[in-house]
Amino acid sequence: MTYARRTTRQIHVGPVAVGGGAPVSVQSMTTTKTADVDGTLAQIYALAGAGCDIVRCTCNEQEAAEGLARIVPRSPVPIVADIHFHVEMALAALEAGVQCLRLNPGNLRKSSEIKLVASECRDRGVPIRIGVNAGSLHPDLYEKHGGATPEALVESAQMELAYFEEVDFHDVKISVKASNVPLMVESYRMLSEVTDHPLHLGVTEAGPPPAGLVKSTAGIATLLLEGIGDTIRYSLTADPVEEAKAGRQLLESLGLRERKGLDLIACPSCGRAEIDVIKVASDAMAALESRHLPIQVAVMGCVVNGPGEARQADLGIAAGRKRGHLFIRGKIVRVVPEDEMVAALVAEAEALVRDGFEARLAAADAGAEPEAEADRRALLTAQGDDPNAVEHKVDLIRKH
Repeated sequence: MTYARRTTRQIHVGPVAVGGGAPVSVQSMTTTKTADVDGTLAQIYALAGAGCDIVRCTCNEQEAAEGLARIVPRSPVPIVADIHFHVEMALAALEAGVQCLRLNPGNLRKSSEIKLVASECRDRGVPIRIGVNAGSLHPDLYEKHGGATPEALVESAQMELAYFEEVDFHDVKISVKASNVPLMVESYRMLSEVTDHPLHLGVTEAGPPPAGLVKSTAGIATLLLEGIGDTIRYSLTADPVEEAKAGRQLLESLGLRERKGLDLIACPSCGRAEIDVIKVASDAMAALESRHLPIQVAVMGCVVNGPGEARQADLGIAAGRKRGHLFIRGKIVRVVPEDEMVAALVAEAEALVRDGFEARLAAADAGAEPEAEADRRALLTAQGDDPNAVEHKVDLIRKH
């Protein structure tokens, strides 16, 4: 399923297109000192490996700018320089060759300096992200609107845009972030009505997982499902690689990016489960995730409902009577001993990616389906009727 996305103009952060129908991109930020070139590059490569398309680095001092000059040519992804209070750092970052600047209107406030940076970016073909933040809003706007309201955040972005337009600079993306999710959502909705510049989504200062993941997903996913947003960042108090993974997984879950990695689904377990679902799912995740297989895999606790409920998964396994029923898109292809479930799942996943669905379905064990059906019926007899067999319940009700 696809969603009607809001039409925006397109900019390029290095080779990465943002807006204008381009795939929604994932961004994160390094936590190393930018002057630590090797440490920062190691983190950038880890972020790129986790699905990050664009990486932001702090440029807060001369040593950081010098570090950027050494980092940019060796980076596998475009680099955005984060500029806070000093216009000199913006100009230094441009000299270092960064592919984008991020300016916070609440921090860099002099109109002459803002227009100077915009002019330099215009001449170099480097875009700017206007990074409005509810926590660092200009005091005048805070007073005018009685706080950090959606109107205040949007007006801050518009004021910055006006300075850019004075020097004929238009390669801009915008964010209006807040740590309060409803405020963030409403701010982006309002902004999307008054500009066609691409929007960078994020819930700022979301905090550590799991709460930070929940807040970020609540805000970002809500807007993406409304067709708003061209690039995203999870702002977590955690290893930034977790931000990149979360962003990539969200886009894949919403069908906004092609699947590149594993999507493991599992039942929540119940009294009908024949195995420790949490352990088997964790073992399967640990064994499969590092292989970067672009498939959806299901781990189900029982054979009564498992293969049917997870029939949309590319591959799955369900437990019953000390055995595992291995299935491909709902079709049983093999029955294996319980202690071999994870190993069988991994082997079949690799074969499925290598050989394709038709070949693996053709290689199914001849007796797998009747053997699995016998297990299922035996468990139904032992545990009671299938809870989804409502017609049987209806017949009993009618008899009374």
